[in-house]
Amino acid sequence: MSDATETLPPCPECAGVYTYEMGALLVCPECAHEWSPTADEPAEGAGAAGAIRDAVGNVLADGDTVTVTRTLKVKGSPSGIKAGTKVRNIRLVDGVDGHDIDCRIDGFGPMQLKSAVVKKV
Repeated sequence: MSDATETLPPCPECAGVYTYEMGALLVCPECAHEWSPTADEPAEGAGAAGAIRDAVGNVLADGDTVTVTRTLKVKGSPSGIKAGTKVRNIRLVDGVDGHDIDCRIDGFGPMQLKSAVVKKV
């Protein structure tokens, strides 16, 4: 087990060395920071500074299909957007209050979503 901890990178938040794998993510037990192992190198470079990432850490692009990861309340709608709803052909925008995805959802119409509540398909 000590071999696995020696090959894993330190936490980018607190520089803790006790990181471990949990599914597709790396986790720091000291500060509870979670990150994707492939996302830590480009994030520190200048090329990916403006990249918009989903809830898991995948880089999003215009035209991608994403899935909503949790149920979202929508004003004027009694049911909201259920977790697992597929959203096709997204556009990345510089929105208000962190809403950086512009899309059209069947049954709801055009709206903006935060990249933290979607997962790339």
